[in-house]
Amino acid sequence: MTQKTLTRISLVGAAALVLTSCASMYSSEQEPTHTPAPVVVETPTPATPPSSLPKPGTNPLPDPLPPMKLAEAKEDFIRRTSAKFGVDADYIRGVLNQAEKRDSIIALMSKPAETSKTWAEYRPIFITPARISGGKKFIAENLADLQRVEAAYGVPKEIITAIMGVETGWGANMGKTNVVDALYTLGFFYPRSGDPAKADREARREAFFRNEFMELFAMGKRERMDITKLQGSYAGAMGLGQFMPSSYMELAVDGDGDGRADLFNSKRDAMASIANYFVKRGGWVRGGTVTLRATRDDNAKDITPESLDPVYTVQQLADRGFRPLIPVTATAKANIFRLDGVNGPEYWYSFQNFYAITRYNISKHYGMATYELSREIAK
Repeated sequence: MTQKTLTRISLVGAAALVLTSCASMYSSEQEPTHTPAPVVVETPTPATPPSSLPKPGTNPLPDPLPPMKLAEAKEDFIRRTSAKFGVDADYIRGVLNQAEKRDSIIALMSKPAETSKTWAEYRPIFITPARISGGKKFIAENLADLQRVEAAYGVPKEIITAIMGVETGWGANMGKTNVVDALYTLGFFYPRSGDPAKADREARREAFFRNEFMELFAMGKRERMDITKLQGSYAGAMGLGQFMPSSYMELAVDGDGDGRADLFNSKRDAMASIANYFVKRGGWVRGGTVTLRATRDDNAKDITPESLDPVYTVQQLADRGFRPLIPVTATAKANIFRLDGVNGPEYWYSFQNFYAITRYNISKHYGMATYELSREIAK
């Protein structure tokens, strides 16, 4: 590993040292038989009175693009991409002329599993004996590298392993969709539901994917890749960790010291980049709790969080009738979310590290699947 890379990793790892000793992410969720000391989730902060609960932060998407005919939109894309990233305009035009709109991608984007399935239906897809044994095998085969990344960034090796297992089966399936076609389809033909309440978000999502398409050209230039040959997911995610182009540009790091970040072929690069993503994009707290099961009082006041940001204190949530099975410091910050499990509704706390997992994929189901897989792998 180069000195430059070591310096970059050590700085990121140092930034992650927010806490020294907190509850393990593998804390038991069962009702305790005694009264343990409260779990300290993060540095205490003054509680906000329940009457003025803070609003979660938003995850803004780009502004909608102005209406344009397809030919005009393409020329606008060419101009903006060339000007921003210094990519030859004729090359961009040539790639666009080869790109294909794929109806199969539109169909998949219209009904992703994270939103169309309940937790009871979603969980068995990812928490399987094969995936658990595969995770254990991956750790055994890459233990030294995973330990180095965990020490540098503070992200447990089981979480990194679970992400790679959920995303690509540790490289066995990195996607078979042409990335140019995926981003072209979603960036210029994002599906519309016809629901007026969803129109603004759908327009913003199209702008997001068009921006990602621009970033793909920048990535190809920087990493000296032929982007027309790249294969990934139907949403344009790529490599062992399934990074979108903008995430690749911002967060991919050189973990093996060869001078470049190759998330397609280097497991060391992928492991370090996933950890870097958690720290920089999700604010991962070294040693922090991920989630805990909560009870709900019969007369609990409903909470409908706008996101999983940990913006409430545990005391505020208790005042609303939601209490952790394991005592938690009253001033710790969290959020609450509901899962429809096999035996009915389940309520869970979203601490900073659960929020960090969902920055990888903004879905409570994805967050729980990754967390539970990591726990099974760790056994």
